[in-house]
Amino acid sequence: MSSAPLRSPALRPHRMKKDESFLGKLGGTLARKKKAKEVSDLQEEGKNAINLPMCPAPVEVHPEDSLLEENEERTVIDPTSRDDPRFKELVKVLIDWINDVLVEERIIVKQLEEDLYDGQVLQKLLEKLADCKLNVAEVTQSEIGQKQKLQTVLEAVRELLRPHSRPLQWSVDSIHGKNLVAILHLLVALAMHFRAPIHLPEHVSVQVVVVRKREGLLHSSHVTEELTTTTEMMMGRFERDAFDTLFDHAPDKLSVVKKSLITFVNKHLNKLNLEVTELETQFADGVYLVLLMGLLEDYFVPLHNFYLTPDSFDQKVHNVSFAFELMLDGGLKKPKARPEDVVNLDLKSTLRVLYNLFTKYKHLE
Repeated sequence: MSSAPLRSPALRPHRMKKDESFLGKLGGTLARKKKAKEVSDLQEEGKNAINLPMCPAPVEVHPEDSLLEENEERTVIDPTSRDDPRFKELVKVLIDWINDVLVEERIIVKQLEEDLYDGQVLQKLLEKLADCKLNVAEVTQSEIGQKQKLQTVLEAVRELLRPHSRPLQWSVDSIHGKNLVAILHLLVALAMHFRAPIHLPEHVSVQVVVVRKREGLLHSSHVTEELTTTTEMMMGRFERDAFDTLFDHAPDKLSVVKKSLITFVNKHLNKLNLEVTELETQFADGVYLVLLMGLLEDYFVPLHNFYLTPDSFDQKVHNVSFAFELMLDGGLKKPKARPEDVVNLDLKSTLRVLYNLFTKYKHLE
């Protein structure tokens, strides 16, 4: 019986050489391709190095932004600005204000861009604030219908704001395009015009990226948008006074002024066994202001004219407003402050009111 033929061990080295030769060729091919790619990448990098300074800075663009028409532009808020606490506070204050105004309409706004862009909420807000009725369709689903409604609403806003001669920083397209910066500009302007009982955070600015399509390419630029300034400037009071200077340039003397005013008010409130230690908080509900006016002018203020224990924002505003009326009756000038600012614990506004009282009545024993 013949045995099975043995494989020649000489064949293995031969195959190994053959495999190595194949792998070697493959490796060489891969190496050459890799080298060619490196050269290509290097050349591309060189071109970019030359051309990049002439190109706009890269910016993260959302997919829908690439669908812009020629010369159309879109504004995107920088993520850092969106995370700024003051910006977040501004958005929250405005949302809460809208919801308070429209509470009877059972409208709840959660996100400004998504809830205001079609004009429906803006229509209800303006009608409520201005106590008017706009001639628009109640519900519009089409884009054309929504823009027509927005056009009517924004024209009514423009008519209201015309005396202020401020340039409008919004348009039908920007609002309908869910441009949050434009929506915020609009709401801040409405809040100022209607003297909303809210305290807008001061000096809120955002960095925005403006993306524009030109000749088929997207170009971007960075712009700083100022949304709010100071309460005085936003409300149209541009004259600076001693308290502006005090807060800006001599904050160390603020405690001295506060101490003098506390001494003055306690000199009179002590007659009713009342005492003030914190100016910004203890005058915020208007009760002490009303009682102080009665003491300074030497008359009793009937309790039914104000809320002795106010438990809502509106009741506190009523008290401070009533105190302002008593001041006018006493021959004082109209206070350079809003009742809402005093209620919102704005120290500068409270100091202005009390200082006016101090200058007239400091001679009283």
